[in-house]
Amino acid sequence: MCPGISDDLLTIDDSRKTAIIDRELTRMDICIAALQETRLSSSGSLREENYAFFWKGREPEQPRQHGVGFAVKNTLLASIEPPTGGTERILTLHLNSATGLIPIYSVYAPTLGASDEDKDIFYDQLDSLLGGIPKVEPILLLGDFNARVGTDHQSWSSCIGHYGTGKMNDNGQRLLELCSYHNLCITNTFFQSKSQHRVSWMHPRSRRWHQLDLVITRRSLLISILGTRSYHSADCDSDHALVCSRMRFLPRKLHRSKPPGRPRINIARIGDCQRREEFFNSLENALKDLPEQDAMGRWKSIRDTIYDAAIAAFRKKEGKNPDRFNANLQELEPVLATKRSALLAYQKSPCEKTLSALRTTRSNAQRIARRCANDYWLQLCESIQRSADCGNVRGMYDGIKKADGPTVEKTAPLKSSTGETITDRNHQMRRWVEHYSELYSSVTVVTESAINAISDLPVMEKLDAIPTVDELAKAIDSLSCGKAPGSDGIPPEAIKCGETTLLQPLHDLLLLCWEEAAVPQDMRDASIVTLYKNKGDRSDCNNYRGISLLSVVGKVFARLALNRLQTLAARIYPESQ
Repeated sequence: MCPGISDDLLTIDDSRKTAIIDRELTRMDICIAALQETRLSSSGSLREENYAFFWKGREPEQPRQHGVGFAVKNTLLASIEPPTGGTERILTLHLNSATGLIPIYSVYAPTLGASDEDKDIFYDQLDSLLGGIPKVEPILLLGDFNARVGTDHQSWSSCIGHYGTGKMNDNGQRLLELCSYHNLCITNTFFQSKSQHRVSWMHPRSRRWHQLDLVITRRSLLISILGTRSYHSADCDSDHALVCSRMRFLPRKLHRSKPPGRPRINIARIGDCQRREEFFNSLENALKDLPEQDAMGRWKSIRDTIYDAAIAAFRKKEGKNPDRFNANLQELEPVLATKRSALLAYQKSPCEKTLSALRTTRSNAQRIARRCANDYWLQLCESIQRSADCGNVRGMYDGIKKADGPTVEKTAPLKSSTGETITDRNHQMRRWVEHYSELYSSVTVVTESAINAISDLPVMEKLDAIPTVDELAKAIDSLSCGKAPGSDGIPPEAIKCGETTLLQPLHDLLLLCWEEAAVPQDMRDASIVTLYKNKGDRSDCNNYRGISLLSVVGKVFARLALNRLQTLAARIYPESQ
C-alpha cells in the first residue's frame, strides 16, 4: 500500500494502492474490509473518496514487514470506534450495532515456514485477546491465517462445516485448537458454493488452490452469517482473492460529545462578481429590520444571516482536488478493467496463453499508469513554479499539498499525567481538557511592591471613548485572509467581502457589547486543534502544539481593543522593548 509520496522517492508507485483498493471495494460494495501485509510503518489513518483506511505496522526504524489494517466505508465511520493499539499482526476495530459493540479483528498469522517461537507468540496473543471477551459477546476474526483447516468435520464438528477444502496442516491444527477452546467456527466451511469460491490462494509451484483467508466467529453467531465465499474478480495486485462474508447486522451511530460543525464556505468563488452581488443583496435584505435584542441575541441574528447568505451565494466548499489517480481515472479505468478480466481468465484456466495475456495487460497498465503519472507531475510542477514566479504563495503551497497526496493521520494512545496509557476516546478528550486547563489557567502573581514601583501617569480619557466606525473598519481591513474560521463557520474573506453592508450592523453590535461590558460567549470560545511537533513521544500531550480557532468577528473586536491599548503601551514601555 502506498497512500502518497513515499519517504524513498525511488519506491513511488505509479498508481496509489489505496485509491485502487477504494475503487475495487466500491465496485464490490464492501462495508468493512480487513487488510493484511500492508507494510506501512507505525499506525495511522487516511481517508479516500469512499473509504477510510486504518493501519498498524512495525516501528519506522524496523523493516517494513507484515502489517494489518481496515478499510471502512465513509458512511459507517459514525458507527465505529477507530482502532487503537494493536500489533503488526493483530488490530481491533469495534462496530456499534443494535446488539452492542462487535469487536472485529484484522489478523495476519505467521506462515507455515515461520519458526515455532513466532507462531507461539502470535497464538498466545490471540488467545489472551479472545479470553478477555465474555463468551456471550460476538466476535469476528478476519484475515490471512496461513492455515489449511481441511475437511474433517467429524473430528472438529463445532469448528468446521461440511464444505471445507484441502488437507489440514500444522497451522490449521493450531487454529482449530484455538477455535475449539473459544467456541469459534470457520464460516468459510459452512456454506455450499462452487469449488473455486471456496479457495483464495494458489500455490506458485504446485498450482493448487487453498483457502488461507478465513472469516471466523462464534458458533452462536453463525445464524447471522448469510454466506462466505471468495471473489476472484477483485484486482488489487495481490495473489490472494477477496473473501467476502454477508452478515445480518444493523449498524448504529455512536453518540459523540462533539457537535457537528458547519459546512465550510467555498471562498474560492468570492472573486465571481455575480455571486458577490448575490451575497450583497442577501445581506442587505436580511439586515434591514433586525429586532431589538441584547448583545447575545443581536450577535446570533447577524451571525446566522452572514453564514446563510455566504453559503447560499458561494455554496459549500468542494471536495479535494483530484490526485494523480483520480485525475486520469477516465483513461485508467478501461485498462484496469481489461487487466481484471485477464486475471480472472488466468485464475479460471492457468496456462501459457492466459498467463501471457495477463502479463501483457499488466505491462500495458503499468506503462499507461507511468505515462499518466508523468504527465500529472509535469503539469503540477509547472503550476507550482508558475505560482512561485508570480508571487502567489498560497497557490504554491496548495500545489505542494496536492503533491503530498491525501493527509495521513498518525495515531497513538495518549498518556495520563501519571504516565498511564489511555485508549478510550472519551478519557483521551478529558486528558486534553486537563492538559489545556493547566496550560491556560496559570495565574500570574504581581506583588504589591511591583505595583507601587509603577509611576502614576495622567488618565487617557480617549481610551474609554465609544468606538467609532472608522476604528472598526480599520480592524476589519487588518484581517488576514486564508485563516480557518471559528465555530460560527464565517471566514475572514466573507467579512471583508461584505464590509460595506456589515459595517453598520457590526458597529451597532459593538456598541451594545460596550454598554453591557460583555462579549457574547461564542465569540470568546475557541476550538483547539492539536498539531504534533514531529519530535518526542506522540503519546505525550506536551509534544503537541495547540492551534486556537476563534470567531472572526471576535477577532475584529479584539483587534480594535488592542489598537487602543497599544497607544497606552507605547507610553509606558521604552522603545527597546
